Amino acid sequence: MVRAELMVFAHLPGGFVPAGRLTLTEEGTALLASSFAYGLRYLERKGRFEIDPVSLAIDSVETVRGVELFPSTGLTFFGAMRDAAPDAWGRRVIEARHKVPANSLPESAYLLEAGSDRVGALDVRSDLNAPPRAGASHVRSLSYLLEAVERVESGLPLPANLADLLDAGPTAGGARPKASVRDDTGLLWLAKFPSRQDAYDVASAEHVALRLAAACGLSVPETRLVDVGQRSVLLVRRFDRYWGLADEVPERKWVLHETKPQHAWIEGRLPYVSGLTLLGCDESASSTKSYADLAHALRTYGHPTRIRTDLAELFARMVFNIFVSNDDDHLRNHAFLRDPRLPGWVLSPLYDVVPRPGVAQERFLHLGVGSQGKLATLDNAMSAHSAFVPSRSEALAAIARVWRELRQWRVHCEALGAAGALIDALARALRDLDDICSPALAAEIRRAPTAG
Repeated sequence: MVRAELMVFAHLPGGFVPAGRLTLTEEGTALLASSFAYGLRYLERKGRFEIDPVSLAIDSVETVRGVELFPSTGLTFFGAMRDAAPDAWGRRVIEARHKVPANSLPESAYLLEAGSDRVGALDVRSDLNAPPRAGASHVRSLSYLLEAVERVESGLPLPANLADLLDAGPTAGGARPKASVRDDTGLLWLAKFPSRQDAYDVASAEHVALRLAAACGLSVPETRLVDVGQRSVLLVRRFDRYWGLADEVPERKWVLHETKPQHAWIEGRLPYVSGLTLLGCDESASSTKSYADLAHALRTYGHPTRIRTDLAELFARMVFNIFVSNDDDHLRNHAFLRDPRLPGWVLSPLYDVVPRPGVAQERFLHLGVGSQGKLATLDNAMSAHSAFVPSRSEALAAIARVWRELRQWRVHCEALGAAGALIDALARALRDLDDICSPALAAEIRRAPTAG
Protein backbone atom coordinates (compact mmCIF):
# COMPACT_ATOMS: atom_id res chain seq x y z
CA MET A 1 0.00 0.00 0.00
CA VAL A 2 1.39 3.39 -1.04
CA ARG A 3 0.32 6.94 -0.15
CA ALA A 4 0.97 9.33 -3.02
CA GLU A 5 0.88 13.03 -2.11
CA LEU A 6 0.27 15.30 -5.09
CA MET A 7 -0.20 19.06 -5.41
CA VAL A 8 -3.31 20.41 -7.07
CA PHE A 9 -3.03 23.79 -8.80
CA ALA A 10 -5.93 26.01 -9.79
CA HIS A 11 -5.84 28.49 -12.66
CA LEU A 12 -6.95 31.91 -11.49
CA PRO A 13 -6.71 35.18 -13.47
CA GLY A 14 -2.97 35.57 -13.99
CA GLY A 15 -2.01 31.89 -13.92
CA PHE A 16 -1.76 28.76 -11.80
CA VAL A 17 -1.59 28.91 -8.01
CA PRO A 18 -1.34 26.05 -5.48
CA ALA A 19 -4.83 25.04 -4.36
CA GLY A 20 -4.20 22.10 -2.03
CA ARG A 21 -2.79 18.66 -1.37
CA LEU A 22 -4.32 15.51 -2.83
CA THR A 23 -3.48 12.23 -1.11
CA LEU A 24 -4.12 8.95 -2.89
CA THR A 25 -3.91 5.58 -1.15
CA GLU A 26 -3.00 3.00 -3.78
CA GLU A 27 -2.22 -0.68 -3.94
CA GLY A 28 -0.77 -1.59 -7.29
CA THR A 29 -3.18 -0.24 -9.88
CA ALA A 30 -6.08 -0.03 -7.42
CA LEU A 31 -7.07 3.30 -5.89
CA LEU A 32 -8.29 2.55 -2.38
CA ALA A 33 -9.00 6.02 -1.02
CA SER A 34 -8.33 9.72 -1.52
CA SER A 35 -8.41 12.90 0.54
CA PHE A 36 -7.84 16.59 -0.09
CA ALA A 37 -6.87 19.59 2.01
CA TYR A 38 -7.21 23.14 0.71
CA GLY A 39 -4.13 25.32 1.01
CA LEU A 40 -4.53 28.06 3.61
CA ARG A 41 -3.30 30.77 1.24
CA TYR A 42 -5.60 29.54 -1.52
CA LEU A 43 -8.67 30.03 0.66
CA GLU A 44 -7.78 33.71 1.04
CA ARG A 45 -7.14 34.37 -2.65
CA LYS A 46 -9.38 36.61 -4.71
CA GLY A 47 -11.23 34.63 -7.32
CA ARG A 48 -10.59 31.23 -5.70
CA PHE A 49 -13.18 28.59 -6.50
CA GLU A 50 -14.36 25.28 -5.08
CA ILE A 51 -12.45 22.42 -6.67
CA ASP A 52 -15.46 20.10 -6.59
CA PRO A 53 -18.97 21.51 -5.90
CA VAL A 54 -20.19 18.18 -4.48
CA SER A 55 -17.35 17.00 -2.22
CA LEU A 56 -15.14 20.08 -1.85
CA ALA A 57 -17.64 22.93 -1.56
CA ILE A 58 -16.48 26.10 0.20
CA ASP A 59 -19.73 27.26 1.78
CA SER A 60 -17.64 28.77 4.55
CA VAL A 61 -13.87 29.12 4.65
CA GLU A 62 -13.85 28.18 8.33
CA THR A 63 -15.47 24.80 7.68
CA VAL A 64 -12.67 23.70 5.33
CA ARG A 65 -9.64 25.54 6.73
CA GLY A 66 -7.05 22.98 7.83
CA VAL A 67 -9.50 20.10 7.34
CA GLU A 68 -8.76 16.84 5.51
CA LEU A 69 -11.75 16.29 3.21
CA PHE A 70 -13.00 13.04 1.67
CA PRO A 71 -15.36 12.24 -1.23
CA SER A 72 -18.82 12.84 0.19
CA THR A 73 -20.50 10.23 -1.96
CA GLY A 74 -18.61 7.21 -0.62
CA LEU A 75 -16.41 6.90 -3.72
CA THR A 76 -12.64 6.42 -3.63
CA PHE A 77 -11.96 9.47 -5.84
CA PHE A 78 -13.18 13.06 -6.03
CA GLY A 79 -15.25 13.62 -9.14
CA ALA A 80 -13.40 16.79 -10.15
CA MET A 81 -10.05 14.99 -9.88
CA ARG A 82 -11.40 12.18 -12.03
CA ASP A 83 -12.46 14.79 -14.60
CA ALA A 84 -8.92 16.21 -14.60
CA ALA A 85 -7.42 12.75 -15.16
CA PRO A 86 -6.99 11.23 -18.62
CA ASP A 87 -9.84 9.10 -19.92
CA ALA A 88 -9.60 5.96 -22.05
CA TRP A 89 -7.72 7.47 -25.02
CA GLY A 90 -5.38 9.52 -22.85
CA ARG A 91 -4.45 6.43 -20.87
CA ARG A 92 -3.61 4.56 -24.07
CA VAL A 93 -1.30 7.39 -25.09
CA ILE A 94 0.46 7.39 -21.71
CA GLU A 95 0.85 3.61 -21.83
CA ALA A 96 2.25 3.78 -25.38
CA ARG A 97 4.73 6.44 -24.28
CA HIS A 98 5.92 4.28 -21.38
CA LYS A 99 5.68 1.00 -23.35
CA VAL A 100 3.52 -0.67 -20.69
CA PRO A 101 0.35 -2.81 -20.92
CA ALA A 102 -3.14 -1.35 -20.71
CA ASN A 103 -4.32 -0.21 -17.26
CA SER A 104 -1.00 -1.15 -15.67
CA LEU A 105 -0.17 2.16 -13.98
CA PRO A 106 -1.44 3.55 -10.66
CA GLU A 107 -3.99 6.37 -10.82
CA SER A 108 -1.42 8.85 -9.52
CA ALA A 109 0.77 8.20 -12.57
CA TYR A 110 -2.07 8.79 -15.02
CA LEU A 111 -3.08 11.94 -13.14
CA LEU A 112 0.43 13.38 -13.27
CA GLU A 113 0.95 12.51 -16.93
CA ALA A 114 -2.13 14.32 -18.25
CA GLY A 115 -0.27 17.62 -18.69
CA SER A 116 -1.24 21.17 -17.86
CA ASP A 117 -3.47 21.70 -20.91
CA ARG A 118 -5.97 19.21 -19.47
CA VAL A 119 -9.66 20.09 -19.41
CA GLY A 120 -10.85 22.74 -16.96
CA ALA A 121 -8.84 24.93 -14.62
CA LEU A 122 -6.94 22.33 -12.57
CA ASP A 123 -3.46 20.89 -12.84
CA VAL A 124 -1.91 18.08 -10.80
CA ARG A 125 1.84 18.01 -10.18
CA SER A 126 4.27 16.03 -8.08
CA ASP A 127 5.16 18.92 -5.75
CA LEU A 128 4.93 22.68 -5.27
CA ASN A 129 8.01 23.39 -7.36
CA ALA A 130 7.09 21.22 -10.35
CA PRO A 131 6.63 23.35 -13.48
CA PRO A 132 3.54 23.20 -15.71
CA ARG A 133 3.66 20.86 -18.69
CA ALA A 134 2.13 22.40 -21.79
CA GLY A 135 0.64 19.70 -23.97
CA ALA A 136 -0.92 21.32 -27.04
CA SER A 137 0.73 20.85 -30.43
CA HIS A 138 0.35 23.28 -33.31
CA VAL A 139 -2.50 22.75 -35.73
CA ARG A 140 0.08 22.42 -38.52
CA SER A 141 1.21 19.11 -36.97
CA LEU A 142 -2.14 17.36 -37.61
CA SER A 143 -0.69 14.99 -40.20
CA TYR A 144 2.01 13.85 -37.75
CA LEU A 145 -0.56 13.57 -34.97
CA LEU A 146 -2.71 11.37 -37.21
CA GLU A 147 0.29 9.12 -37.84
CA ALA A 148 0.92 8.89 -34.09
CA VAL A 149 -2.76 8.08 -33.46
CA GLU A 150 -2.68 5.27 -36.00
CA ARG A 151 0.42 3.78 -34.36
CA VAL A 152 -1.17 3.87 -30.91
CA GLU A 153 -4.34 2.23 -32.20
CA SER A 154 -2.27 -0.47 -33.93
CA GLY A 155 -0.14 -1.14 -30.85
CA LEU A 156 3.03 -0.06 -32.64
CA PRO A 157 5.93 1.67 -30.86
CA LEU A 158 6.01 5.46 -30.95
CA PRO A 159 9.16 7.17 -32.24
CA ALA A 160 10.38 9.92 -29.90
CA ASN A 161 9.25 12.74 -32.18
CA LEU A 162 5.70 11.40 -32.40
CA ALA A 163 5.56 10.64 -28.67
CA ASP A 164 6.37 14.28 -27.96
CA LEU A 165 3.58 15.43 -30.26
CA LEU A 166 1.08 13.22 -28.46
CA ASP A 167 1.83 14.94 -25.16
CA ALA A 168 -1.40 16.71 -26.09
CA GLY A 169 -3.34 13.43 -26.19
CA PRO A 170 -3.73 12.73 -22.47
CA THR A 171 -5.23 16.16 -21.84
CA ALA A 172 -8.38 15.44 -23.74
CA GLY A 173 -10.38 12.60 -22.20
CA GLY A 174 -12.85 10.36 -24.00
CA ALA A 175 -12.43 7.05 -25.78
CA ARG A 176 -11.80 8.30 -29.33
CA PRO A 177 -8.39 9.47 -30.64
CA LYS A 178 -7.89 13.17 -29.99
CA ALA A 179 -5.35 15.81 -29.04
CA SER A 180 -5.29 19.51 -28.14
CA VAL A 181 -3.84 21.85 -30.77
CA ARG A 182 -3.36 25.61 -31.11
CA ASP A 183 -3.89 27.59 -34.28
CA ASP A 184 -1.85 30.55 -35.53
CA THR A 185 -3.87 33.01 -33.42
CA GLY A 186 -3.32 31.05 -30.19
CA LEU A 187 -6.82 29.55 -29.93
CA LEU A 188 -6.97 26.10 -28.37
CA TRP A 189 -8.88 23.38 -30.23
CA LEU A 190 -9.63 19.73 -29.66
CA ALA A 191 -8.61 17.73 -32.73
CA LYS A 192 -10.71 14.57 -33.11
CA PHE A 193 -9.21 11.95 -35.41
CA PRO A 194 -10.73 9.04 -37.33
CA SER A 195 -10.50 5.64 -35.65
CA ARG A 196 -9.86 2.21 -37.15
CA GLN A 197 -13.20 1.10 -35.67
CA ASP A 198 -15.26 3.76 -37.45
CA ALA A 199 -18.03 2.35 -39.62
CA TYR A 200 -18.45 5.70 -41.38
CA ASP A 201 -17.02 9.24 -41.37
CA VAL A 202 -17.60 10.00 -37.68
CA ALA A 203 -15.67 13.28 -37.67
CA SER A 204 -17.80 14.72 -40.46
CA ALA A 205 -20.98 13.37 -38.85
CA GLU A 206 -20.16 15.08 -35.56
CA HIS A 207 -19.39 18.33 -37.37
CA VAL A 208 -22.76 18.18 -39.13
CA ALA A 209 -24.58 17.25 -35.90
CA LEU A 210 -23.12 20.17 -33.98
CA ARG A 211 -23.89 22.60 -36.75
CA LEU A 212 -27.46 21.26 -36.86
CA ALA A 213 -27.68 21.71 -33.09
CA ALA A 214 -26.55 25.32 -33.48
CA ALA A 215 -29.24 25.87 -36.12
CA CYS A 216 -31.76 24.52 -33.59
CA GLY A 217 -30.72 27.25 -31.17
CA LEU A 218 -28.59 25.07 -28.87
CA SER A 219 -25.32 26.31 -27.39
CA VAL A 220 -22.41 24.67 -29.23
CA PRO A 221 -18.71 25.44 -29.70
CA GLU A 222 -17.20 26.47 -33.01
CA THR A 223 -16.15 23.55 -35.21
CA ARG A 224 -14.00 23.16 -38.29
CA LEU A 225 -13.56 20.15 -40.54
CA VAL A 226 -10.03 19.66 -41.88
CA ASP A 227 -8.86 17.28 -44.61
CA VAL A 228 -5.64 15.53 -43.55
CA GLY A 229 -4.37 13.11 -46.15
CA GLN A 230 -7.91 12.61 -47.49
CA ARG A 231 -9.21 11.80 -44.02
CA SER A 232 -11.51 14.03 -41.98
CA VAL A 233 -10.27 15.57 -38.73
CA LEU A 234 -12.70 17.59 -36.65
CA LEU A 235 -11.50 20.65 -34.74
CA VAL A 236 -13.74 21.69 -31.83
CA ARG A 237 -13.03 25.01 -30.09
CA ARG A 238 -12.17 24.33 -26.44
CA PHE A 239 -15.06 25.86 -24.50
CA ASP A 240 -13.22 25.68 -21.17
CA ARG A 241 -10.97 28.53 -22.35
CA TYR A 242 -11.70 32.21 -22.91
CA TRP A 243 -9.77 35.41 -23.64
CA GLY A 244 -9.78 38.69 -21.72
CA LEU A 245 -7.68 41.22 -19.84
CA ALA A 246 -5.58 39.91 -16.95
CA ASP A 247 -7.14 40.28 -13.48
CA GLU A 248 -10.44 41.48 -14.93
CA VAL A 249 -13.76 39.64 -14.95
CA PRO A 250 -15.08 39.52 -18.53
CA GLU A 251 -18.15 41.58 -19.41
CA ARG A 252 -21.48 39.81 -19.03
CA LYS A 253 -22.41 40.50 -22.67
CA TRP A 254 -19.65 38.21 -23.96
CA VAL A 255 -20.12 34.52 -24.75
CA LEU A 256 -16.93 33.29 -23.13
CA HIS A 257 -16.23 30.39 -25.50
CA GLU A 258 -16.51 32.76 -28.46
CA THR A 259 -13.92 35.32 -27.26
CA LYS A 260 -10.69 35.48 -29.26
CA PRO A 261 -7.14 36.77 -28.72
CA GLN A 262 -6.76 40.54 -28.86
CA HIS A 263 -4.01 42.96 -27.91
CA ALA A 264 -3.07 42.59 -24.22
CA TRP A 265 -5.63 39.79 -23.70
CA ILE A 266 -4.57 36.53 -22.09
CA GLU A 267 -6.12 33.08 -22.05
CA GLY A 268 -8.31 32.27 -19.07
CA ARG A 269 -9.54 28.86 -17.96
CA LEU A 270 -12.97 27.84 -16.73
CA PRO A 271 -13.39 25.25 -13.96
CA TYR A 272 -15.08 22.16 -15.36
CA VAL A 273 -16.97 19.22 -13.88
CA SER A 274 -18.77 16.43 -15.70
CA GLY A 275 -22.34 15.32 -15.16
CA LEU A 276 -20.83 12.28 -13.48
CA THR A 277 -19.27 14.55 -10.86
CA LEU A 278 -22.36 16.67 -10.32
CA LEU A 279 -24.43 13.53 -9.72
CA GLY A 280 -21.76 12.19 -7.35
CA CYS A 281 -21.67 8.73 -8.87
CA ASP A 282 -19.22 6.22 -10.30
CA GLU A 283 -18.94 5.74 -14.05
CA SER A 284 -20.48 2.28 -13.72
CA ALA A 285 -23.69 3.95 -12.49
CA SER A 286 -24.04 6.30 -15.47
CA SER A 287 -26.51 4.06 -17.28
CA THR A 288 -28.81 4.06 -14.24
CA LYS A 289 -29.23 7.87 -14.35
CA SER A 290 -31.57 10.09 -16.32
CA TYR A 291 -31.86 13.56 -17.77
CA ALA A 292 -34.17 14.36 -14.87
CA ASP A 293 -31.29 13.49 -12.50
CA LEU A 294 -29.13 16.03 -14.34
CA ALA A 295 -31.94 18.56 -14.01
CA HIS A 296 -32.07 17.95 -10.25
CA ALA A 297 -28.29 18.42 -10.00
CA LEU A 298 -28.60 21.69 -11.94
CA ARG A 299 -31.19 22.93 -9.47
CA THR A 300 -28.89 21.99 -6.59
CA TYR A 301 -25.55 23.31 -7.85
CA GLY A 302 -26.35 25.65 -10.74
CA HIS A 303 -26.27 29.41 -10.33
CA PRO A 304 -29.80 30.68 -9.57
CA THR A 305 -29.76 33.21 -12.41
CA ARG A 306 -29.10 30.50 -14.98
CA ILE A 307 -31.09 27.51 -13.73
CA ARG A 308 -34.27 28.17 -15.74
CA THR A 309 -32.36 28.80 -18.98
CA ASP A 310 -30.06 25.80 -18.50
CA LEU A 311 -32.95 23.44 -17.71
CA ALA A 312 -34.75 24.48 -20.91
CA GLU A 313 -31.51 23.94 -22.84
CA LEU A 314 -31.04 20.50 -21.27
CA PHE A 315 -34.58 19.49 -22.30
CA ALA A 316 -33.95 20.65 -25.87
CA ARG A 317 -30.69 18.66 -25.96
CA MET A 318 -32.51 15.52 -24.88
CA VAL A 319 -35.02 16.10 -27.67
CA PHE A 320 -32.24 16.73 -30.19
CA ASN A 321 -30.51 13.48 -29.19
CA ILE A 322 -33.77 11.60 -29.76
CA PHE A 323 -34.11 13.06 -33.25
CA VAL A 324 -30.49 12.30 -34.28
CA SER A 325 -30.13 8.91 -32.53
CA ASN A 326 -27.22 10.02 -30.35
CA ASP A 327 -26.99 7.26 -27.74
CA ASP A 328 -23.52 8.35 -26.58
CA ASP A 329 -25.14 10.80 -24.17
CA HIS A 330 -23.57 9.35 -21.01
CA LEU A 331 -22.77 11.50 -17.99
CA ARG A 332 -19.23 12.32 -19.09
CA ASN A 333 -20.72 13.87 -22.22
CA HIS A 334 -22.60 16.45 -20.16
CA ALA A 335 -20.57 19.10 -18.37
CA PHE A 336 -20.78 22.23 -16.27
CA LEU A 337 -18.49 25.26 -16.18
CA ARG A 338 -17.97 27.82 -13.46
CA ASP A 339 -18.68 31.26 -14.89
CA PRO A 340 -16.44 33.79 -13.05
CA ARG A 341 -18.94 36.58 -13.72
CA LEU A 342 -21.73 35.13 -11.59
CA PRO A 343 -19.81 33.35 -9.99
CA GLY A 344 -21.32 29.90 -10.23
CA TRP A 345 -21.85 26.68 -12.18
CA VAL A 346 -23.66 26.71 -15.54
CA LEU A 347 -24.38 24.16 -18.25
CA SER A 348 -21.51 23.87 -20.74
CA PRO A 349 -21.97 24.02 -24.51
CA LEU A 350 -23.10 20.80 -26.18
CA TYR A 351 -20.38 18.38 -27.32
CA ASP A 352 -19.71 14.78 -28.40
CA VAL A 353 -22.89 14.38 -30.44
CA VAL A 354 -22.50 11.53 -32.94
CA PRO A 355 -25.59 10.24 -34.77
CA ARG A 356 -25.77 6.44 -34.81
CA PRO A 357 -27.18 4.99 -38.04
CA GLY A 358 -29.58 2.13 -37.46
CA VAL A 359 -32.53 0.22 -38.86
CA ALA A 360 -34.48 -0.55 -35.68
CA GLN A 361 -37.70 1.39 -35.25
CA GLU A 362 -37.36 1.30 -31.46
CA ARG A 363 -34.25 3.14 -30.26
CA PHE A 364 -32.83 4.10 -26.89
CA LEU A 365 -30.57 6.74 -25.34
CA HIS A 366 -27.93 6.02 -22.71
CA LEU A 367 -29.64 8.16 -20.05
CA GLY A 368 -33.23 7.78 -18.95
CA VAL A 369 -35.67 10.01 -20.83
CA GLY A 370 -39.02 9.70 -19.03
CA SER A 371 -41.60 7.29 -17.66
CA GLN A 372 -40.67 4.72 -20.32
CA GLY A 373 -37.03 4.69 -19.33
CA LYS A 374 -34.46 5.22 -22.09
CA LEU A 375 -36.91 4.83 -24.97
CA ALA A 376 -36.05 7.51 -27.53
CA THR A 377 -39.50 8.93 -28.25
CA LEU A 378 -41.00 12.38 -27.85
CA ASP A 379 -43.95 10.99 -25.88
CA ASN A 380 -41.42 9.66 -23.36
CA ALA A 381 -39.67 13.03 -23.25
CA MET A 382 -42.97 14.83 -22.69
CA SER A 383 -43.77 12.53 -19.77
CA ALA A 384 -40.86 14.14 -17.86
CA HIS A 385 -41.10 17.73 -19.15
CA SER A 386 -41.95 19.17 -15.73
CA ALA A 387 -38.42 18.35 -14.54
CA PHE A 388 -37.11 20.88 -17.07
CA VAL A 389 -39.78 23.39 -18.10
CA PRO A 390 -42.83 24.51 -16.13
CA SER A 391 -45.55 24.06 -18.76
CA ARG A 392 -46.56 21.60 -21.44
CA SER A 393 -46.85 24.42 -23.96
CA GLU A 394 -43.24 25.45 -23.34
CA ALA A 395 -42.07 21.85 -23.84
CA LEU A 396 -44.06 21.56 -27.08
CA ALA A 397 -42.57 24.82 -28.34
CA ALA A 398 -39.04 23.56 -27.62
CA ILE A 399 -39.68 20.34 -29.52
CA ALA A 400 -41.26 22.27 -32.40
CA ARG A 401 -38.16 24.48 -32.64
CA VAL A 402 -35.87 21.46 -32.97
CA TRP A 403 -38.17 19.58 -35.36
CA ARG A 404 -38.72 22.51 -37.73
CA GLU A 405 -34.97 22.90 -38.19
CA LEU A 406 -34.09 19.20 -38.37
CA ARG A 407 -36.68 18.43 -41.03
CA GLN A 408 -34.39 20.46 -43.31
CA TRP A 409 -31.30 18.50 -42.33
CA ARG A 410 -30.46 17.53 -45.92
CA VAL A 411 -30.38 21.21 -46.91
CA HIS A 412 -27.98 21.91 -44.05
CA CYS A 413 -25.79 18.96 -45.07
CA GLU A 414 -25.54 20.17 -48.64
CA ALA A 415 -24.68 23.68 -47.44
CA LEU A 416 -21.88 22.18 -45.35
CA GLY A 417 -20.58 20.21 -48.34
CA ALA A 418 -21.34 16.80 -46.85
CA ALA A 419 -20.50 13.83 -49.06
CA GLY A 420 -23.26 11.63 -50.45
CA ALA A 421 -22.07 8.63 -48.41
CA LEU A 422 -22.33 10.68 -45.21
CA ILE A 423 -25.84 11.89 -46.08
CA ASP A 424 -26.87 8.26 -46.72
CA ALA A 425 -25.48 7.25 -43.31
CA LEU A 426 -27.20 10.15 -41.55
CA ALA A 427 -30.49 9.21 -43.21
CA ARG A 428 -30.38 6.01 -41.13
CA ALA A 429 -29.82 8.04 -37.95
CA LEU A 430 -32.01 11.14 -38.17
CA ARG A 431 -35.65 10.40 -37.39
CA ASP A 432 -38.83 11.86 -38.84
CA LEU A 433 -41.38 13.30 -36.42
CA ASP A 434 -43.91 10.53 -37.05
CA ASP A 435 -41.25 7.88 -36.30
CA ILE A 436 -40.70 9.05 -32.73
CA CYS A 437 -44.08 10.16 -31.41
CA SER A 438 -47.74 9.28 -31.37
CA PRO A 439 -50.08 10.82 -33.96
CA ALA A 440 -51.77 12.91 -31.27
CA LEU A 441 -48.49 14.38 -30.04
CA ALA A 442 -47.26 14.94 -33.61
CA ALA A 443 -50.36 17.02 -34.27
CA GLU A 444 -49.72 19.11 -31.15
CA ILE A 445 -46.09 19.71 -32.17
CA ARG A 446 -47.11 20.79 -35.68
CA ARG A 447 -49.52 23.34 -34.18
CA ALA A 448 -47.12 24.59 -31.50
CA PRO A 449 -45.38 27.96 -31.80
CA THR A 450 -41.59 27.78 -31.88
CA ALA A 451 -39.78 28.55 -28.61
CA GLY A 452 -37.49 31.54 -28.73
